[in-house]
Amino acid sequence: MADEIRSLEDLKAGMAEASVEASVEASVEASVDTVEVTEEAIVEIVLPEPKIDDLGRAYATGKRKDAVARVWIKPGSGKITINGRDQETYFARPVLRMMLQQPFECAERKDQYDVIATAKGGGLSGQAGAVRHGISKALVFYEPALRPPLKKGGFLTRDSRVVERKKYGRAKARKSFQFSKR
Repeated sequence: MADEIRSLEDLKAGMAEASVEASVEASVEASVDTVEVTEEAIVEIVLPEPKIDDLGRAYATGKRKDAVARVWIKPGSGKITINGRDQETYFARPVLRMMLQQPFECAERKDQYDVIATAKGGGLSGQAGAVRHGISKALVFYEPALRPPLKKGGFLTRDSRVVERKKYGRAKARKSFQFSKR
């Protein structure tokens, strides 16, 4: 009885190997007959349409902490304007101005787009982060092929950290009132 079971298992294994070999041969023959697909055709199929308005601009909303920025980009010389002021006057600290350039450097599009942004809420650091997020999203809307490098750099992810709310019975969000034994 055990010999019969072994022979059945051997028979099944042999049939499985034969079917695998036959399917591999069939797939090889089928792949030879198929039409070659170019890389451009794949890109056209996968990428979405650019979202550009009538004035040739791409719009996006960027957020960080409590700051919200509305950002428009259009081809230009690399001028950045925030709330009607130049970036050097609005963001006096060099670190904040550097943050605005990061998406362009990552996408290798430095000094190719003009940026017009309005920022509200939060402080200067939060507003700079919001403008950077908006620039990144607008670049993706203008050129969908830029999504992979910007996503890899982490520029499309919203920094969702916000101030924790104050709770009742507490001095602040977590700080308690001074304890008195008597």
